[in-house]
Amino acid sequence: MKNTWKIYLLALITFMVSTSEYVIAGILDKVAASTNISVSAAGQLITVFALANAIGSPLVVMVTTKLNQRKLLTLSLVLMVLGSVMIFTLPGFGFLIVSRIILALGSGVFAIAAKTVAAKLAPPEKQAGAIGIVILGFSAAIIIGVPIGRLVATSYDWKLIFVGIGVLSLLSIFLIIRTIPALNNGAAVPLGKQLSYLKNPKILMGLGVTFFWQLGYGVMYSYIAPFLLTVTSMSGQEVSGALFAFGIATLIGSKFGGFMTDWIGNPRTLVGGLVVHVIALVLLSTIARSTFVAIPLLMLWSFSAWSSGPGLQYNLVWLAPEASGIMLSLYGSFIQLGIAAAAGIGGIAVRSTSVHAVSWIGAVSVAIAAIITAISFSLNRKVAKYKNAV
Repeated sequence: MKNTWKIYLLALITFMVSTSEYVIAGILDKVAASTNISVSAAGQLITVFALANAIGSPLVVMVTTKLNQRKLLTLSLVLMVLGSVMIFTLPGFGFLIVSRIILALGSGVFAIAAKTVAAKLAPPEKQAGAIGIVILGFSAAIIIGVPIGRLVATSYDWKLIFVGIGVLSLLSIFLIIRTIPALNNGAAVPLGKQLSYLKNPKILMGLGVTFFWQLGYGVMYSYIAPFLLTVTSMSGQEVSGALFAFGIATLIGSKFGGFMTDWIGNPRTLVGGLVVHVIALVLLSTIARSTFVAIPLLMLWSFSAWSSGPGLQYNLVWLAPEASGIMLSLYGSFIQLGIAAAAGIGGIAVRSTSVHAVSWIGAVSVAIAAIITAISFSLNRKVAKYKNAV
């Protein structure tokens, strides 16, 4: 592909943009200390980001349908610069909330536009691969961005992270203007049409699984740094290393989940991954008292959690192949809603009991996802047998 380097450029910028979302979980204790608020209150920064991303980003894209893709990418990066500047210049938790909303809109719009542009830059037979390259930017943000952010926050000031993001966003604007063609925007899918698919019970169950899976994962991940510092007594430097190991496991788990889905089928892969996810969270709650034990369990949790992602998306597309784009859009929205709910519920739990509670809440939520999944696949098999008999 002659445009391959442009697609990798989009992936690189996606890494930077996504780091602005995920890095907060790794430095939550630092943010809380510097703003004189509790860790549970700081966790709401994750909630507002996710809600703004899930609800605001699609609305921005719909309102800006007359803009070409280059202008849309540029607009999203302008929002990234604005949000970053607000974080390191304006004092107070209120301005921090506003800046997170602006960053959420910027990163959400960029993610949508980048995948669209990548698909258009690639030949038809390689469009899925082009989108996959952009998605690597999201994984890299967790593997590299979060641990580096933790290291910067421990050694210097956490706001320096957003100084870097602001500078890189400004540089990215010039790169986008110089390299990305002014591709026409596709027709927007009305929100009403997207919501109409929620009337299908099978799709609703699939989205329900997505929500509870993300809630279970997110409630633990949102408070991972305080959890590791409190429950396992890790040092700040050890937490950075643990988050790096966690990130590596996410990439391996995602690849493994896709491979196993193709090899043994989606039902066994998805249910099996969710069961291991529950077990990993329970073990983190009960026996992770040292760094030596916690890091392998952390990797098992990350591996099992991310192994479910390919199967969840494949299942939704399989249920409505004629509307794969809408299904993936709904999947993204339910992911962000799960993140928002996770941060909110986790904040209440941490404030009311202790940070130790988040792993148990996560285990229960993922168990609910596993039960819904098993019931859904069982019903599908019964329907298929009935149709074959008739």
